[in-house]
Amino acid sequence: MARGICLRLLTMAPRTRAQLAEALRKREVPQEAADAVLDRFSEVGLIDDEAFAAAWVSSRHAGRGLARKALASELRHRGVDEETVKDAVEQLDPEQEAETARALVRRKLSSTRSLEPAVRTRRLAGMLARKGYGPGLAFRVIREVLEEAETEASSFPEDPDYPLD
Repeated sequence: MARGICLRLLTMAPRTRAQLAEALRKREVPQEAADAVLDRFSEVGLIDDEAFAAAWVSSRHAGRGLARKALASELRHRGVDEETVKDAVEQLDPEQEAETARALVRRKLSSTRSLEPAVRTRRLAGMLARKGYGPGLAFRVIREVLEEAETEASSFPEDPDYPLD
């Protein structure tokens, strides 16, 4: 019974050992049987929290732009132990994290054009904070992207009759 529950859950999506243990507890599987199945699945590689954490960090950073702090929180919520969480989020390069933050700000920039500068900055910082970016990095990236946008805007002539070719 425990084996079937775990296999069914693992075919839907990768799971951590803690998630599977919780599912077995909810289905009132005896603890000895649950431990035996979880141990065996770990031995044969069906449960691998380290691989799960590494894949989670890579996927959620690339897909949703989440920072280390948010990724670590999500992994802890899924029952991954602290050492594994630390190892997984350390694989994320700080420069890669900053570049992802820049891309998020650039993407959101056009929808904030009509806002006052302080409101615009606050909205962009809030978006980054919700994704786990710290205030130091967030405000540095926002300032860089806004300066970059101003430089690009000033390089175009104001006269609409200016020949483009």
